[in-house]
Amino acid sequence: MVVSALSDARRRLSGLLLRWYEAHRRDLPWRGVGDAYRVMVSEFMLQQTQVDTVIPYYERFLEAFPDVEALARAPLSAVLKAWEGLGYYARARNLHRAAQEIVSRFGGRMPEDREVVAGLPGFGPYTTAAVLSIAFHQDCAAVDGNVARVLCRVFGIAEEASLPETRARLADLAQALLPRGRAGDYNQALMELGALVCRPKAPACEACPWKGVCQAWASGDPERLPVKARRRERPHREEAVGMVRRRDGRYLIARRPEQGLLGGLWELPGGRREKGETLGDCCVRGVREEVGVEVRAVERFRSVKHAYTHFSVTIHAFCCTYLSGRVRPLRCAEVAWVRPEEMGLYAFPRAHRRLVEGLVGGDEEGLFRLLPVTRDP
Repeated sequence: MVVSALSDARRRLSGLLLRWYEAHRRDLPWRGVGDAYRVMVSEFMLQQTQVDTVIPYYERFLEAFPDVEALARAPLSAVLKAWEGLGYYARARNLHRAAQEIVSRFGGRMPEDREVVAGLPGFGPYTTAAVLSIAFHQDCAAVDGNVARVLCRVFGIAEEASLPETRARLADLAQALLPRGRAGDYNQALMELGALVCRPKAPACEACPWKGVCQAWASGDPERLPVKARRRERPHREEAVGMVRRRDGRYLIARRPEQGLLGGLWELPGGRREKGETLGDCCVRGVREEVGVEVRAVERFRSVKHAYTHFSVTIHAFCCTYLSGRVRPLRCAEVAWVRPEEMGLYAFPRAHRRLVEGLVGGDEEGLFRLLPVTRDP
């Protein structure tokens, strides 16, 4: 079915979907609030993250930052701490910057002009349409992964879903189906359909209000759509970090530059392993290059594995003794000496959080015996 033919069926299809949504939608804390700030926070958190994971973060975040002014004046460190564990930290930095712009440029009120909103940090086409349709009832169709999957199956779109031309076609389809004046409910209904019924695996097609027109259902193999890009092999790398302890029991941590992967988060100092380098040598070099001191890697304390979107990593933490030099931020934004029980006050990436939790979880006594510190850096 082409876009021009959709206008005749639009009312029937959107009506079926909206009736299904009214009967089956989940009771989520950001629904029905009519608050652009809360809609914005939820949409940033829901990017690439499941609803069940987001709910407790959303509730805690709003307790800490109940309105856009509170978020705008908060230090980035506090925002990252509230976001800790949710991943994709660029979302938190962009949300913080967007709040600051809304306060400084628009007096704390979310703008309603689509081009202006699209220019705010972190507002891509989907987030812009979602916020404007849900908070301001503008007729903007929002296409996320769930919506793309539903439309590809219903209309039998067999092109790779991530291609620009396919995304444009899906956007046209979504806009053509949009019931004027009910875009917010329609967008949420279509996303809910993808999350609850038209799932990636084992879709519950019998419960779908659109199964009567769904080409993937008629084919007998709905899971063949959408067509996905060929998965590239995910590269793996190794890193070594140092657990450098002072005589007073404090450990050295470093804050990453705010730009780039995991920007603004704290970590144990170290570096990526180079070809032909031992892990111990990597740790020593990494600490030197990041914070300017010479250490000796005494013994490996713990190793953790973690997968990011485009690569995976194994991080090896070494107990280190200080030899010489003055601690200073060279390849990091800031350094700090922190007691194990204070680590919870700092925002760490998940992998580094697992490493420092060992200091509070009963492993530190053995670690102390490995660290005969004779002088302090």
